[in-house]
Amino acid sequence: MNGTDEITDLDSLRRAMAENAGQPEGPARGARAEQLLADAEKLSEPLAVIEALGHQVQMYNYSSEKDKMFVPFARLLRMWDEHPEEFDAYEAHSLHWVFKWMSAGMLRQPHIPLASIEKWLGEMEHRYRVAGHSERAVRMSEFFVADHLGDEQRATRAYEAWLAADRDEMADCHACELNGQGVRQSELRADERALELWRPVLEGEHTCAHEPHAALAASLLPLLRLNRPQEARAHHLRGYRLVRQMESMRGSFASHVEFCALTGNEARAVELLAERPAYFTDSGNPAGLMDFLSVTALVMDRLVGLGLGGQSVPGPAGRTWTAAGLAVHARGEALALAARFDERNGTDRVSRRVRERMDQQPLLDRLPLGVRVVRPAAARRVPAATAPAGRPADASALVAEARRLSAEEGGPSAGLAWERAARAAEAEGLELTVHDRAETADYGAAGAADGGLELFARAAELYDACGDHGEARAARARRAYALARAGRTEEALDAIREPYEQVLAALSGLDAASARPAAAVLACRARLLLQAHSGDAEVAEAERCAGQLLALVEPFADVPRLASQGASARSLLGDIALHRGDLAEAAALYERSAAEQVAAARPWLAIECEARLAGLARDREDAEGAERALRAALEHGAGYLEPLGAAQLHLQLADVLAASGRFADAADHALEATHWADEDGADAGLGAWARFQLGGHLLRAERTAEAAEVLESALLDLSAEDHGDGTIVQAHWWLGDCARALGEHVQAAQAWLKAAEIAQHWSEQRDHAMLANLAADALDRAGRPEEADRAYARAGELWASLGQVPAVVRCLRARAWLDSASADDERELMGAAIRAAEEASGPDEETRTVLLADLGHTHRQFAELLERRGEIADTATHLESAAAAFAEAGDEERRAEAEGALAALRAR
Repeated sequence: MNGTDEITDLDSLRRAMAENAGQPEGPARGARAEQLLADAEKLSEPLAVIEALGHQVQMYNYSSEKDKMFVPFARLLRMWDEHPEEFDAYEAHSLHWVFKWMSAGMLRQPHIPLASIEKWLGEMEHRYRVAGHSERAVRMSEFFVADHLGDEQRATRAYEAWLAADRDEMADCHACELNGQGVRQSELRADERALELWRPVLEGEHTCAHEPHAALAASLLPLLRLNRPQEARAHHLRGYRLVRQMESMRGSFASHVEFCALTGNEARAVELLAERPAYFTDSGNPAGLMDFLSVTALVMDRLVGLGLGGQSVPGPAGRTWTAAGLAVHARGEALALAARFDERNGTDRVSRRVRERMDQQPLLDRLPLGVRVVRPAAARRVPAATAPAGRPADASALVAEARRLSAEEGGPSAGLAWERAARAAEAEGLELTVHDRAETADYGAAGAADGGLELFARAAELYDACGDHGEARAARARRAYALARAGRTEEALDAIREPYEQVLAALSGLDAASARPAAAVLACRARLLLQAHSGDAEVAEAERCAGQLLALVEPFADVPRLASQGASARSLLGDIALHRGDLAEAAALYERSAAEQVAAARPWLAIECEARLAGLARDREDAEGAERALRAALEHGAGYLEPLGAAQLHLQLADVLAASGRFADAADHALEATHWADEDGADAGLGAWARFQLGGHLLRAERTAEAAEVLESALLDLSAEDHGDGTIVQAHWWLGDCARALGEHVQAAQAWLKAAEIAQHWSEQRDHAMLANLAADALDRAGRPEEADRAYARAGELWASLGQVPAVVRCLRARAWLDSASADDERELMGAAIRAAEEASGPDEETRTVLLADLGHTHRQFAELLERRGEIADTATHLESAAAAFAEAGDEERRAEAEGALAALRAR
């Protein structure tokens, strides 16, 4: 039935109302309910009008138009008072049930006077008493009124009376009651107690149309306050999936936006706001609008605080918005609505709550969610581990600090120090020395777009200008290595020649200060030769150069930076051993190099060695060794790794853990990989790949709701060009698996059909057949028999082309059981299945046994269909055939079951 079908009697009205109730929440359902009421009034049957009015109330209650439900309910109540005999038992029950909706709905409408709400509460109590109902629902409604007003004494009394009263048919379902009780405890900051109350709902013991949706949203901040962020993240992904299309749950939607704003996920919060533009203005539920505007203000204030006030953001239709502009607008509108409630209530409770919500500070700086977001442009983040505590702010002090770090440590800390010092000096007009400017250029080259070619050259000139020829040689050597990395090998070899010859001429008698730049030249040359090698001669020369480096630094083992250069030489020798195929020697050298770098307080230089060790361990299937090395690499890289490197290491570790079946741990690291890939921002493909992996790990860990949300996000950026068709098919396949586990059968079918559309072009068609079969099963479970029939027919054709007779037989049987199949269809399809099983010849005894079993199942199921239609003689024939097939297949249990059914049939 559809919106144009004629309503001719009560049955057709009921079918139309059931169809309307099954549509997505929104104004269209309310409009259809109004039309159905008009149609009901033409039937001259009071019960039809009563049911249509009840339907209208329900559609408005589960929408953003809650203000429209009062009029039809008032009419219903008048009809009850005048002619209660016209109500059947179900409608009489529904009438009293809806009293709770009315009292709650009135609270959300500031134009309804408080006196009217109190009067209504009394009316509800009187009518429940007359009808013989428990006062439990009345006391619950009274609690909500008292809590809204901020009357804590009355709220406590009503809450206790609510829990003490007997549960009866008017009490809210267990799930809704537990949610309300948990929210009460959460507001009292009894978060552990709240979660204890919500547990049966969150675990699926008690559910309803709006639960666990609301409980998942309500649990987010309590979990964060209890330092349980991973559970909060899971509840967000699971819960948001449930509420995002439910218009009546704008308050829960707002809680998910709030959660994002308070966990460093402001970009996702903005994307959520953009998904529901109507929420900015829908006014039928002022309390829901106030909630939404409050969290909008919270998000926008966070963006302003991050220096992104000028960013374009979604907002009310009719104009463009910046974060700063929407922050002011949303705050003003939320407070204006709160003022209307407070004026009605005679308190300031609502305004205080709204201000507290808008003024919250983040509960976490960062909580990776694993889903894709488009991040706003922002300044590059400086790793916290590299920022010295108590750093002075004036330029001269910053320069002194940079000089100290450069002399004592070098590395990333010194580079950041020179960057800060240069900015401060420019701002204060402080002139840096020539050597200071040389170091600024030298360290700054590492992050330059051209690989540092220009800055290294500039640094060399400045070093020479101030007489530091050793560092000038080192800068030129670094430039030569940068040329090699850019693929300009011949230029690189020419560029390194002079610095290397100069170092060789001065190797003897160097002190520690002079040895350091000389060591840099030797290290650069050895790396350059290895990178550019075209034969054994270059590798041998690189080995000789690494040996020269070891000999140079050996007398300075107590100087950390020179000891570190020695460790680098061992790493180079490890590369050479690896090149020659001596894996054991390479591993030993990498292990020693990493240990020496850590001992020299330069852990960031141990990362590459640990990564190489992990690769070697994986090659020899040493999962424990690979895990140990990758964890060490991540530990050494904390505060130093660039986002891209962190993402890649976490992905590698996730792969290692997943290979050993530790999917929950693998998911944790894949989640970190998604965060760091997004932080890098340069390659959406890496983030998509990380999300794809995360979704698979979550699915295998049976965290299906999270997996579904992540996989949907991954599919936005997965491409055949970057990731291959197979990856996209697998992502859709997994998404279908998630939807099936969640009971979302239409979505499962859609996911599998999308995968099948790609797989149909592959030369190997088994995946295509399997996906078509899965989609058919899902369409059957979704109650779409015509679509399922077409899908099963297609799957059967594909299985037949592959010679998979058992699968063909099962598809034919499934088609016969569809609701759309007529008696003739059933006979034709089951007959075809029997013939296919009988005519097939297996290549071996095992295959023949499978075919016989399928033949037995087909006869047995055909017998069930025939018995259902009363065709007893044919039923007996197929039961006999089923028993014979099972006997020949050696399945005594099923043979006995078929013979038992036959005996029972004949005994009738």
